[in-house]
Amino acid sequence: MRLIDEDGSQLGIKATEEAREYAYGKNLDLVLVAAQADPPVARVMDYGKYKYEQEQKAKQARKHQSQVQIKEIKLRPKIGVHDYETKKGHVVRFLNQRAKVKVTIMFRGREQQHPDRGRDLLLRLAEDVKELGLIESPPLQDGRNMVMLLGPTKNAGVTTDAEGEEIERSEEAVPADRQREAVATARDAEPQPREEVREAEAPARG
Repeated sequence: MRLIDEDGSQLGIKATEEAREYAYGKNLDLVLVAAQADPPVARVMDYGKYKYEQEQKAKQARKHQSQVQIKEIKLRPKIGVHDYETKKGHVVRFLNQRAKVKVTIMFRGREQQHPDRGRDLLLRLAEDVKELGLIESPPLQDGRNMVMLLGPTKNAGVTTDAEGEEIERSEEAVPADRQREAVATARDAEPQPREEVREAEAPARG
């Protein structure tokens, strides 16, 4: 077999037993790295350390590989204002969850003769959510449907926490304001000390 030392240097062609003794003499392992080669190639290494390093590399690769979710929203070309706002709210929520959004326009009957309406609607939606989503795949006709893919921007999911904190602060402030108003109202309802004195000192008319 062709033997490679731990530092990568070539040690030439060695008998299997000779290569094994060489590796064991360095308190290392003899690992066959290319069994199909002619002659086969073996390397001298610390196999336990090598295996550990490979596992760590694989672990890091999995850690940095984010699992992308794709949500889908379906629209009609003649969608009403209220329905559009509702659908847009779903898109905003999905983007803030760092998910990609597949937006599909569904054409029926004669609607297929006016694909420009669907394209305009998709581009309008993209413009409305441009702070949170970017067009990763422009509107494309797919049979009776037209599809556009939006991906989250770096701003997506950032503002939701701050808004939640502001809402929580405002909710905490409301009871305090109401309490102050109640105290002020009760104070106004009480008779003032000077008025009581004037009533007591008023002479009795006979």
